[in-house]
Amino acid sequence: MDDEGIDRLIGMLSLERKVRLLTGATTWRTAGEPGIGLREMVTSDGPAGVRGEAWDERRTSLLLPSASALGAMWDEELVERLGRLLATEAARKGVDVVLAPTLNLHRSPLGGRHFECFSEDPELTGRTGAALIRGIQALGVAATAKHYVGNDSETDRLTVDVRASERTLREVYLAPFEAAVEAGVWLVMAGYNAVSGTTMTASPLLAEPLKGEWGFDGVAVSDWAAVRSTEETGRAALDLAMPGPDSRWGPSLVRVVKDGLVPEEAVDEKVRRLLRLAGRVGALGSRDPRRVPASGASRDDRALLRRAVSAGCVLLRNDAVLPLDRAGLSTVAVVGVHAASPRVQGGGSAGVFCSGAVSPLAGIRARLRGRARVVYEPGPAPGAPPAPLGPDRCTDPVSGAPGVRLRVLDAAGRELYAEHRLSGRQLEPDLPAGAHTVEISAVLRPRRAGEWTFGVGGFGRMTLTVDDRTLLDGEFPADTDDPAVVHVTPPVHTARTVLTAARPVRVVARRELVPGRGRATVVAAAPPEPDPVTALKDAVRAARDADIAIVVVGTTEHGETEGHDRAGLSLGGHQDELVRAVAAANPRTVVVVNSGGPVELPWHREAGAVLLTWFPGQEAGAGLADVLFGLAEPGGRLPTTWAASLADAPVTATRPVDGRLDYTEGLHIGHRAWLRAGREPAYWFGHGLGYTTWEYEAVEVPGRVTAGEPFTVRVTVRNTGSRAGREVVQVYLSRPDSAVERPERWFAGYATVRVEAGRTASAEVVVGPRALRHWSEADRGWATEPGPYRITVGRSAGDTRWEGTVSIT
Repeated sequence: MDDEGIDRLIGMLSLERKVRLLTGATTWRTAGEPGIGLREMVTSDGPAGVRGEAWDERRTSLLLPSASALGAMWDEELVERLGRLLATEAARKGVDVVLAPTLNLHRSPLGGRHFECFSEDPELTGRTGAALIRGIQALGVAATAKHYVGNDSETDRLTVDVRASERTLREVYLAPFEAAVEAGVWLVMAGYNAVSGTTMTASPLLAEPLKGEWGFDGVAVSDWAAVRSTEETGRAALDLAMPGPDSRWGPSLVRVVKDGLVPEEAVDEKVRRLLRLAGRVGALGSRDPRRVPASGASRDDRALLRRAVSAGCVLLRNDAVLPLDRAGLSTVAVVGVHAASPRVQGGGSAGVFCSGAVSPLAGIRARLRGRARVVYEPGPAPGAPPAPLGPDRCTDPVSGAPGVRLRVLDAAGRELYAEHRLSGRQLEPDLPAGAHTVEISAVLRPRRAGEWTFGVGGFGRMTLTVDDRTLLDGEFPADTDDPAVVHVTPPVHTARTVLTAARPVRVVARRELVPGRGRATVVAAAPPEPDPVTALKDAVRAARDADIAIVVVGTTEHGETEGHDRAGLSLGGHQDELVRAVAAANPRTVVVVNSGGPVELPWHREAGAVLLTWFPGQEAGAGLADVLFGLAEPGGRLPTTWAASLADAPVTATRPVDGRLDYTEGLHIGHRAWLRAGREPAYWFGHGLGYTTWEYEAVEVPGRVTAGEPFTVRVTVRNTGSRAGREVVQVYLSRPDSAVERPERWFAGYATVRVEAGRTASAEVVVGPRALRHWSEADRGWATEPGPYRITVGRSAGDTRWEGTVSIT
């Protein structure tokens, strides 16, 4: 429907009915208006998967690798295919709007939500995000670019006031959103934070540059519960307040419009954009809600997710250890808790329940079945919190089926509702009228004797009993209003008790519901931790007796999650000690790092090979085995510079001072900051090894280029190894004698080639005009400085193979 038709529909609505459309009808649905043929639109979190409207472990979703893994692919075609997979999942779950991609940057290595963001660089982030948007929207599902803008860390994210210069915002933090608008994104989400003193849901940045200069014609939606005022946000270019039905808009917005404080034309423009979105997703005048029958993952889906694992894997180091030859192996030692229980996704609102996740241990065993013996040793415990109860350890005390019993009780303790569930992590159970308490119970059959750790998560009064022994009983008040913490990852409070092996115990956790503190209730348990000295000795012995040792280490559930920044970059627990001991026992040690963002690797030169998998999604182990045994090349390149230690990192601040977080580094984040400081990281932005070697033979660059025009850098590369491979050719720019402040060197573009052994290929890197321009605060516009620019071609920001000059006229 065109805008003229939309305006006719708007003319049929009263002010009250128009305003009603501008606040969600539920947590995940927009309001409908049958009188004009508008149905409700369903939203769902992304980008690792499409959960749908409910946190229900029985309604599983396909789980993609984390966004940081997508950023590591440097492969827009593959990212676009993954976007189409998200759209297919959305259609399967009746979802119209996927709340992805996240276009915030890896500004500090301590950012707790880096796994949900693509990279440290605005150009790479913009290109990757645009590819995901194109894939999602190709099938008529809306993508959402978030969180506009400056939401690059989690500490005090609801209230932090980010201060950055206009030039810094334009060239660094707004740039990926501009690329998203150019890709045609249908929604942009305003973050919780403020920029320059104004909360983003009321920010003038929603009007300019977003809707004016860039021409964004979609919906500006608030992050959930981010609208905290009526008049200011009503006058701003925000269009939709989520969730609902309660918000600061509704009747309050009607009142300020009638009082003349917000023009009704502003309301009409918001409705116009909402109806335009509805037309795009088939929610306006369409009888087909685009729902398809639920079904599991197809073989093609799993194959794509498996390929995505290897495409995002970054081989940081390889001392002629990888790929492994199955024919030369008789015994393989697999070490580390993460090998059997990997982190396949980060914590927070982007999480989904997936089925059939393949662990690294399972993937390696499947690849070596019938050929070599696989010995597994968990090593010392990594210090993770207890895991929620699940069907692998518990049964429903009523039905006896694997899983737990969920009950909702009234104030007198009478049962209002009960059902069998699969998980001790219940985030949004149904609450009938009169609900007062949520109870989760299960029969646990301990496989090991000793002191077990039990936990209960949530807010308010909670109790936890094991065979009628009270382990926890008290009030647990909330110290945060962060929705991700309140509704998704509430703190888990723990206590211990001694259990006998194979003797069943009944575990009962109760949580009294507190208004405004969500429904999330968690009951968790963990077996006794092995003696770390003994566990380390067992791991070393297994490694010494094996032909190859594969150690899997990583972060823990609460170490990388929405709502919290990280306190440090250490892996924690005894993991560094474990790697060093195993590497000393067997020089053919491969270390697999399972984290969503940078971690310290103090032992990286001691290992035979170091492979980074990020949070690899449900096909984690299958894709990893493909890489380890050479069925697939590790295709990833670092989207973020990794420090050897936190103390080396030039930009680390995530904690506001007096409510303000000053981006004092300006343009210089990521590899730009490292180059400016003259420091050497452990691994540079763009770094990644494959299974072959490369020679850069020739580079062609035009001598002169007219300002505002793109130009092409042609690079001839030769595969000098013994097998086919993929090379990522990277181009960087610098302007040594610039009249304005510039980074020492900045990323301008890349191209990839696949080349057979011994052959050559030409990579054509198109450098767009925006790579040369800078924002002039004096003129309030873009400018391109004429004169010579240095062009650097290489394999990473720190591995340069050619330098030349282009003159801009």
